[in-house]
Amino acid sequence: MPYIPNTEEDRQEMLNSIGVASFNELIKNIPEEIILKEKIDIPKSLSEYEVVKELQHLEKLNHPTSELVSFLGAGSYDHFIPSAINAIISRSEFYTAYTPYQAEVSQGTLQAIYEYQTMICQLTGMDIANASMYDGGSALAEAALLAVNHTGRNEIIVAGKIHPNYLRIIKTYCEGQGIVVNELVSSRGALLPEKLALNISDKVAAVIVQQPNFYGCLEDVDELSNITHQSGALYIVAVDPISLGILSPPGDYGADIVVGEGQVFGISQNFGGPYLGIFAAKEFLLRRMPGRISGITIDTDGQRGFVLTVQTREQHIRREKATSNICTNQGLMMLAATVYLALMGKKGIQEVANLCVQKSHYLANEIIKIPGFHLKYKRPFFKEFVIQTPKPENEIIRNLAQKGILAGVNLRMFDPQDDGILIAVTEKRTKKEMDDFINELKAII
Repeated sequence: MPYIPNTEEDRQEMLNSIGVASFNELIKNIPEEIILKEKIDIPKSLSEYEVVKELQHLEKLNHPTSELVSFLGAGSYDHFIPSAINAIISRSEFYTAYTPYQAEVSQGTLQAIYEYQTMICQLTGMDIANASMYDGGSALAEAALLAVNHTGRNEIIVAGKIHPNYLRIIKTYCEGQGIVVNELVSSRGALLPEKLALNISDKVAAVIVQQPNFYGCLEDVDELSNITHQSGALYIVAVDPISLGILSPPGDYGADIVVGEGQVFGISQNFGGPYLGIFAAKEFLLRRMPGRISGITIDTDGQRGFVLTVQTREQHIRREKATSNICTNQGLMMLAATVYLALMGKKGIQEVANLCVQKSHYLANEIIKIPGFHLKYKRPFFKEFVIQTPKPENEIIRNLAQKGILAGVNLRMFDPQDDGILIAVTEKRTKKEMDDFINELKAII
């Protein structure tokens, strides 16, 4: 790509066309604290050999990852990943697969998408699923936009505690479109349905609930669903997909749209991505769904074939009819999830979910036996729970990290007023690892 410089006259002409006087006025909506004020002190250039040596030096400063036991959660989880997944998705026909736009040369990709969609529908109890979104947060924000477009209303209610990062994404999507986002929170760890009943109106396009919620607690999803539908709003549920091994699928309690973070399905944590946005819905919302959907058909020779059945972005249909500008799906991550679900099967997902429940409750029950430690919310929970501590959260987290234990997520990093450590326990954690965690907490106190 050639570098095309702009003169000061060129830049001023562009600013004039936009309707602003200066570049600073153009970026006035960017928060002041993230704007770079000083020049970056870039070190001198190095040869390839020197760069490799420097990276190797930095690598040695890290804790060996094999020695760290992770109780981190908050949307990204240390689940077991069968070796077959990376072996399969690394095959060249998958890793370098052709775009699914042209069905005649991408049957394998389209079939994988079709299988993925089918399993997501079976898991969630929904009618249709797309080929995936970027991640759980973008999927939830797209669901909010869909609800507004479908109902013609311009308010969204977030009922209960959803992931703070998801909430920020929703607000970012909605701000420029005049969509009002109202939050209903509770000090009990889950929202009382009566609070939703008092705040909902015929201006609300959708009610968003996370199940389990950000704190790991279970919401009263059945009653929240009834209240939502009585007002004519859509019911959007963000799920931990693994939880559906033992919890009722959202389709059973009236969800209109189901989204989730698919990282739990055989995808490494990868320092935050790439991840997989799950998006499923009832059939009446098909034409408003973002992204792409693979379908099955019969060709002129009577052979089964796969095609992109629905594509609702502006590249394929009139721009004013487009429902989203999402232009792709997480194809390789979708394939990893498909392989994971096929390998684990129904019983495997149930077993993983059950192990998460049993192990997390064991750890929670043992921690609260230590003087000064308390379970913040006395609610049913899935695999995450919040512990209030007698010493500052960061002090405990730092001390345990030195012992090779990643103790959890300090909730104050999301909200300074929100105390406690959010601890996640997956099927990978052994009794010895949990007992070591408990003994190190006792030693700190």
